[in-house]
Amino acid sequence: MDCSLVRTLVHRYCAGEEECVDSRTVYVGHREPPPGAEAYIPQRCPDNRIVSSKYTFWNFIPKNLFEQFRRIANFYFLIIFLVQLIIDTPTSPVTSGLPLFFVITVTAIKQGYEDWLRHKADSAVNQCPVHFVQHGRLVRKQSRKLRVGDIVMVKEDETFPCDLIFLSSSRVDGTCHVTTASLDGESSHKTHYAVQDTKGFHTEEDMDSLHATIECEQPQPDLYRFVGRINVYSDLNDPVVRPLGSENLLLRGATLKNTEKIFGVAIYTGMETKMALNYQSKSQKRSAVEKSMNVFLIVYLCILISKALINTVMKYVWQSEPFRDEPWYNQKTEAERQRNLFLRAFTDFLAFMVLFNYIIPVSMYVTVEMQKFLGSYFITWDEEMFDEETGEGPLVNTSDLNEELGQEREELFFRAVCLCHTIQVKDGDEADGPRKSPDSGRRCVYISASPDEVALVEGVQRELTPRDIKQLPQSHTARKRLGFTYLRLKDNYMELQNRGNDIERFELLEILSFDSVRRRMSVIVKSATGEIYLFCKGADSSIFPRVIEGKVDQIRSRVERNAVEGLRTLCVAYKRLIQEEYEGICKLLQAAKVALQDRERKLAEAYEQIEKDLILLGATAVEDRLQEKAADTIEALQKAGIKVWVLTGDKMETAAAACYACKLFRRNTQLLEVTTKRLEEQSLHDVLFELSKTILHCGASLTRDNFSGLSADTQDYGLIIDGAALSLIMKPREDGSSSSYRELFLDICRNCSAVLCCRMAPLQKAQIVKLIKFSKERPITLAIGDGANDVSMILEAHVGIGIVGKEGRQAARNSDYAIPKFKHLKKMLLVHGHFYYIRISELVQYFFYKNVCFIFPQFLYQFFCGFSQQTLYDTAYLTLYNISFTSLPVLLYSLMEQHVAMDTLKRDPALYRDIAKNALLRWRVFIYWTFLGVFDALVFFFGAYFMFENTTVTSNGQMFGNWTFGTLVFTVMVFTVTLKLALDTHYWTWINHVVIWGSLLFYVVFSLLWGGIIWPFLNYQRMYYVFIQMLSSGPAWLAIVLLVVVSLLPDVLKKVLCRQLWPSATEKVQRSSSRRAPADAAPSPDRPLLMDPEPRPRRE
Repeated sequence: MDCSLVRTLVHRYCAGEEECVDSRTVYVGHREPPPGAEAYIPQRCPDNRIVSSKYTFWNFIPKNLFEQFRRIANFYFLIIFLVQLIIDTPTSPVTSGLPLFFVITVTAIKQGYEDWLRHKADSAVNQCPVHFVQHGRLVRKQSRKLRVGDIVMVKEDETFPCDLIFLSSSRVDGTCHVTTASLDGESSHKTHYAVQDTKGFHTEEDMDSLHATIECEQPQPDLYRFVGRINVYSDLNDPVVRPLGSENLLLRGATLKNTEKIFGVAIYTGMETKMALNYQSKSQKRSAVEKSMNVFLIVYLCILISKALINTVMKYVWQSEPFRDEPWYNQKTEAERQRNLFLRAFTDFLAFMVLFNYIIPVSMYVTVEMQKFLGSYFITWDEEMFDEETGEGPLVNTSDLNEELGQEREELFFRAVCLCHTIQVKDGDEADGPRKSPDSGRRCVYISASPDEVALVEGVQRELTPRDIKQLPQSHTARKRLGFTYLRLKDNYMELQNRGNDIERFELLEILSFDSVRRRMSVIVKSATGEIYLFCKGADSSIFPRVIEGKVDQIRSRVERNAVEGLRTLCVAYKRLIQEEYEGICKLLQAAKVALQDRERKLAEAYEQIEKDLILLGATAVEDRLQEKAADTIEALQKAGIKVWVLTGDKMETAAAACYACKLFRRNTQLLEVTTKRLEEQSLHDVLFELSKTILHCGASLTRDNFSGLSADTQDYGLIIDGAALSLIMKPREDGSSSSYRELFLDICRNCSAVLCCRMAPLQKAQIVKLIKFSKERPITLAIGDGANDVSMILEAHVGIGIVGKEGRQAARNSDYAIPKFKHLKKMLLVHGHFYYIRISELVQYFFYKNVCFIFPQFLYQFFCGFSQQTLYDTAYLTLYNISFTSLPVLLYSLMEQHVAMDTLKRDPALYRDIAKNALLRWRVFIYWTFLGVFDALVFFFGAYFMFENTTVTSNGQMFGNWTFGTLVFTVMVFTVTLKLALDTHYWTWINHVVIWGSLLFYVVFSLLWGGIIWPFLNYQRMYYVFIQMLSSGPAWLAIVLLVVVSLLPDVLKKVLCRQLWPSATEKVQRSSSRRAPADAAPSPDRPLLMDPEPRPRRE
């Protein structure tokens, strides 16, 4: 009886695994374990096929339709269309079905094309050739055919086809260098290590002879976490068990660098790779404009229901008299008389809903989508936002938020710096690494995941400047070189060259890797004389509490002084280990490393025990320079009324110095602190109330909007808070209330011109953004960052912007927008954001306005046709009004309008305040546009009605019929709404002229053709000769001109009076711009028209 399965389970429990671990077993090379070792349990795993597409050929139509009809507007028009098919309605189903079909088709084509591109990309990836070991030789096959357990060979500059456990390398030390730019955006080189017992297997035959199994966790998306162990079997001995961590895992999508080739075994394939598991979509962000659109849509839906209800009631009131209910020419049948009254009323209500349904602008959603999609190209085409140094331009990852933009042991110390790192060295004049060593004897490249490590290692070998020499002790002023050069890591020995040009070798025993919780890293090395040292470097807050000896006060003072100067500091310490201590450390680390459960916690506890009782050596400082024009950008944002918060992991002194350097804090800024140091002296309650009283006593409540910016006529306050204090503020109080301290904290922040949050963990950054988002003012938040630790706040904010910086591309990839440099944020917000908001706000209000103009005459007409549901307009006009006659001018306006010049917006950031807090989509503006539409509709209808009542209007004495009357109203309406948009246009180009006047010409030509030809496919010819007959009448021409003028007059008068009596800052600029010479605002001849050229303001 084979008891191997029982033995395996007993072994797991006896090894300390208290709970059953959800893990998988991988058989390297698909070789079964030796008899009696453990049970062979094959597991089903997916192939290596990657699927990023959303649809298939079979499910595209049903799935896409389901998703589209989840949108309330599309579902509403579908119901209306079905009602028209089921009951007898006054309009043809074509009038609702055709616009709906157009919207659905355009959206389906767009989404289908995008998904086809994904299918194409998937196919290219899945068919890539991959080399794997089979029967002692290399075999080539497609990537999609890889299986878990295959041994794969990857060459330099190739990407890993799946997640691999690193078995061996062409490098003698069993390491390889990897870039993960396609995964987390980090462009720096990362070092990975082969399994100790397999790194000597360099050929295909060696790999084919490998007998091993891997136990690891089931697939999960964390790129930086992996827990497993490998059992390597030999012929006679028990298996050798080695721990596996993230340093042994090569992720799909990463690229092999500076290494000729590697062998690895596939453990996660296809959609189980960490890259695929990170494909999950981000949460959908909705702009304030979209939210306003939805609210306005609900209002108009209520208006629609009210209209239908009023007409239904009035119809039955009208028909209450018998001669009106059954006139002699339209007698009812007996079945109609016996029909249920409530059923008739409900049917009539639905018919009126169909008649008035055009007040809901379904085409607005298509136009908005097109405006956002096409408008986003203006950002990517902007040459001023292209960075020549990096070759990067702006990137738009989502176009849905465009308008939202409108947020004495000196030598030992040097040895410690040379040894306490994870740098790799490559010889040669050309390499992928970021930096070259100035060592005179050789030319080499330092490769590290951290640029700070490279800077420090280079720093201890460089020539000293006069400033450096002055700062050294007197006994060392003659030295012009620090003189310690790190050479390489060879055969697990670290080599460095000292001041005497002698080579020192240290055996690398252990690396205690850096993590953001400990904020430090350590190495354990053995010198040539047999002495064992632990060198540790990290943040001062994590080193000083573990130090028992050294010039602590002197070094602490120096660290604080460097931090005030804006330098990023690290402290370095060490301790000497005896052999017994080292052996105890090895056992402690080994037990933690091989644990499959809670490995991170056990390692953290082990590190905590090891890194203590240190002797302080010294401190380092690295300059973190501000980007070009960072101070100018922040100053412009503050003038624009944007409240600037700085969220950083740096210590308070360093962050405060950076804030002064970028002019966020000024010389007269009074700093208020809520820090751990202060909370040691006072309670949080007392500190917050004291700060609140200070601000209120000095009358510091800002005169402008909350969460906005600096007010020039008030005391300037700046708030500094650290991560520990924030945790106390966010923590629920003992009495159960959680909002008291938060509200008090926010109240203090409202009255400060700037806020600095230092020592922040990534999660705390997101908590701050969320706290502001859901405060009572509900401000629009924008988060900008350049590192992986900024991703959480970028995803949390309303708008996330990533900077393509030295810390990688992860922030840029997870953002809504990406820019090359921080300085480009100024134009992104103050110019592009301003324009986008103005354009789309006008688009939304204009669509509702023109649909009120369209439907309200139809509502009035029912009072003159006995509420018979007779349509005022022809079916063709009902169908094409929003699709053809009035859609293109407003789309072009929303793409090209520039109400003021670009240079003016950059020069005067205060203009941004005119559009703050969704100013152009507030209820007051919405009601004005709605009432303007009602007024124009009254003018159209009653102007035409009274002008031709009981009068002959043709040369032969004939009177206009109802279709001629409706055509006259429709003609006046089309000209009025188009000219209204022309009056609102400030930036005129030949494209505007072609589209606006071309739309009017198209309407006239279409009406002449529609009414001038007997169309054989129509079962009615009611519009034949109607339009031509109307234009043959002199009073009709007079009515068109007069009614258009009367309709536009109130809006013109309102604008003139408001601009003369209560002009906004933007209107003042427009007035001054209109007085300039036209040449001052002419577009540059070398810039394309569609790249936001300088506007030529229209004279008011």
